Amino acid sequence: MARVKSAASTGLRATLIGDVVGSRGAADRAAVHRALDNALADAVVDAVDAPAFTIGDEFQGSYRTVGAAIEAALAIRLAVAPEIDVRFGIGWGAVTVLDPGTGIQDGPGWWTAREAITWTATAQRQPGLALVRTSYRADVGRTDTDAINAALICRDHLLGSLDDRSLRIVKGLLSNHTKKDIAAAEGISASAVSQRAGRDGLDLIVVASRYLRNIP
Repeated sequence: MARVKSAASTGLRATLIGDVVGSRGAADRAAVHRALDNALADAVVDAVDAPAFTIGDEFQGSYRTVGAAIEAALAIRLAVAPEIDVRFGIGWGAVTVLDPGTGIQDGPGWWTAREAITWTATAQRQPGLALVRTSYRADVGRTDTDAINAALICRDHLLGSLDDRSLRIVKGLLSNHTKKDIAAAEGISASAVSQRAGRDGLDLIVVASRYLRNIP
């Protein structure tokens, strides 16, 4: 069962569960919590239930579309990267509000998200999938699960392969900053930004993210 702050009615939705990778080894767990809390506060677009901590460093939220949940996961991840590493499980299915007063929910929407984040954690222990941070599962009624997961694991691999400068650049690109403005902020030429965007797949990440956010 999930516990989220919600007055939403029962229905189909995209569910999101996230937690910190290696949180027990963090030198300042309170600082990690504060940084994530700020990131969660900004990830509310198209939310049915705004993402919030449940226990420890795990957080949960739900969204009107799978694309919105994917976009929220990316926004949260990039807001705290590279200092904090976060993994996600995204689900789709019916959610039942068991107790409006406490916000306790249940149903296939949450079961699928839990299955997804469990898979993500397991996949990270495999050398070929070590950079995977997001996976998706759906209850009956959808046929796009494999295609979405294919896109997610490829995007995760690209993101996980970036150095700090390329990560900052892709954050800027995803925030609709021009390469000229990003170059000025980085103290490098616009040509150098363009070269990195091509070499490191930054433009591909941006395009893939636009497609993913439009998934119903």
